Amino acid sequence: MSDSKSFFLLDERIRRFIWTQGWDQLRPAQEAAIPLIVEADRDVIVAAATAAGKTEAAMLPALTHLLRREPADGLVVYVSPLKALINDQFGRLEALCADLDIPVWPWHGDIASSQKTRFLKAPRGVLLITPESLEALLVNRGHAIAGTLARLAYVVIDELHSFIGSERGKQLQSLMHRIDLALGRRVPRVGLSATLGDMNMAADFLRPGCGRGVAMVNSGRGAGEVKVIVKGYEEPFVPREGDARGPREPSTPAQVAQHMYGVLRGANNLVFPNSRREVERYTHLLNSLCKADGVPPEFWPHHGSLSKEIRTDTEAALKRTDGVATAICTNTLELGIDIGPVKSVAQVGPPSSVAGLRQRLGRSGRRKGEPAILRGYSIEDAVTVESDLDVRLRVSTVQLAAMVGLALEGWFEPPVTNGAHLSTLVQQLMSLIAQRGGVMAAEAYRDLCGPQAPFSGVGKADFAALLRHLASKDLIVQEEAGLLLHGGVGERIVNHYSFYAAFAAEEEYRLISGGRPLGTLPLSQALVAGQRILFAGRTWRVDEVAEKERTIYVTQTKGGAPPLFTGESGRVHTRVRQRMREILRGEVEPGFLDPTAARFVAEARRAYADLQLDQVVLVDSGAQVRLFTWLGDAANEAIVFLLLSRGLTATLAGPGIDIQKGEMSEQGIAAVLADLAGCEIPQPEQLLAGAANIDREKWDWALPDVMLRRSYASLRLDPNEASAWLAEHAKSAA
Repeated sequence: MSDSKSFFLLDERIRRFIWTQGWDQLRPAQEAAIPLIVEADRDVIVAAATAAGKTEAAMLPALTHLLRREPADGLVVYVSPLKALINDQFGRLEALCADLDIPVWPWHGDIASSQKTRFLKAPRGVLLITPESLEALLVNRGHAIAGTLARLAYVVIDELHSFIGSERGKQLQSLMHRIDLALGRRVPRVGLSATLGDMNMAADFLRPGCGRGVAMVNSGRGAGEVKVIVKGYEEPFVPREGDARGPREPSTPAQVAQHMYGVLRGANNLVFPNSRREVERYTHLLNSLCKADGVPPEFWPHHGSLSKEIRTDTEAALKRTDGVATAICTNTLELGIDIGPVKSVAQVGPPSSVAGLRQRLGRSGRRKGEPAILRGYSIEDAVTVESDLDVRLRVSTVQLAAMVGLALEGWFEPPVTNGAHLSTLVQQLMSLIAQRGGVMAAEAYRDLCGPQAPFSGVGKADFAALLRHLASKDLIVQEEAGLLLHGGVGERIVNHYSFYAAFAAEEEYRLISGGRPLGTLPLSQALVAGQRILFAGRTWRVDEVAEKERTIYVTQTKGGAPPLFTGESGRVHTRVRQRMREILRGEVEPGFLDPTAARFVAEARRAYADLQLDQVVLVDSGAQVRLFTWLGDAANEAIVFLLLSRGLTATLAGPGIDIQKGEMSEQGIAAVLADLAGCEIPQPEQLLAGAANIDREKWDWALPDVMLRRSYASLRLDPNEASAWLAEHAKSAA
């Protein structure tokens, strides 16, 4: 360490800890971040690859700063997107802080109230907390929050990229701003992330209106060896016999599981099948193969509906040094939970985003000299004379190949940062009223919507209209003196534990077996006594569905099918669709396809040529017409609403839009498109007039219609890209 300037900026006790850990040098991210963070005089972003020591890059200098006072009575608030990450970081930081007389406090819904009370009596050290628990702290501590956080030296945000562009991220921005207001000073913010494309955009998120003042450390991992293969599997066509009813269980997942079993056994791996339903399916299939071979089960489920105990068991299995384990998981293991070295990552079907795929791949190849390994699995239906356009174009395989290729090139989706997030504005207004015991309207506007505030894009007229609308729903009332208070409805909502989350959560049933909680199932899952389901990788018989208690009692048995969880697909970016078209044109040749996947791409290219998709944008497919735009979902959805405004029925359809013919011919649809090309895109208030099902966020129901439409459009539509495409291509449809 003699040549490290940053090492000698650290407190002597921390330097001693580093020596005892056997570190021979600081990581590049740590070397660069320590001098920027240690003085607590600026905001900093540390972007570095997975396992590059980002946590230590923030905490070593932050703890050094606390130790400059005797006693070390300062506070660091460490915000994490997941409870599991908090539990993981607690173990790491507790070891670091053990000899420093600096306490570490995990704080989330599973932590005992007695431990939280101990922190509140002496609020110092490191507080590991989620945004929801931080919200609860501000609401319940009220005016006392200034005393509780009086010694706050830093707010550290882990996995910064997971917050940017979301309702939860806007909530976090607001919470940090409200803390600054309560303390009367700017508390330095430190953002940590492994996946950041536009650092300036991230800086603007971290400190709205002052992003230029954020110091940045961008320490990417050197280009290590990456091994990739995408394997194709074809689901055979099976004619429906007689009056056979109900969906037929596919046969190809068993083939995929057989291949996984052969290549994954004997090592630690992560498998991402994209949905909780498929996690259950593949966990069951893989452990059935273990059982058939008479070997202990090596495959463990991990998703958000499983109980904490089951998820913890999976994480512990991955960390054990005396065994091997493969986790079948959703994005719950995409983020930075420490699960030890992972040999390979498997991806079934296209991931929800390229950014997520990069994050997943970063979990592999972390041991020196070992390559990162990615296995992709693509399942396609056999092509028949009745196959639809998506099957003929092998959309799933082409999309997976496009996303893998882009990830290998280092590209990933930029976050959506222009969203109004007006749903969260409602929640933050209600929270501010609770924190302060009432607030004047002008004060609320200044603190939530003023310059450098999180909702600075909201004008005074809109804010006044919002207040009137909330009053009409009895969410707020205004005293004669002008003080805003909760109305009857608002008071009941704010006093319920579910208030603290800015995002909408499905109401779910608890699953109980022999008194042991297994997890939860969404209400959309229809179950009856005697039915068999797969859950936590095992088979259960439903004994009783207790509606009033929202509880399902089950007994372990054999047989069963995966539960019908809601989908977890993401929004596809235009760059992904462009790369898909480049593959179909033969301009890009994915070199990582096995023979079956390569055949799928060859068949897709023939279909692309047969349909003349280089020359035409409209393809007749019977009762409907497919408009091929090769745009992302945000631009396509804007075109959908334009078509709806002209009386057509249109829906998103992968790389295009399906338009029902009705009484209109293909030529008539082409004429509508040509007309739209010459028109100006209307404002969201007009474009979404009469649109149904746009209440997507938790508090959308409380917004005036005009603000709801504006918020929806800002988050989900790209009218400029839609307009540009129509101007260039729509006339060729005629």
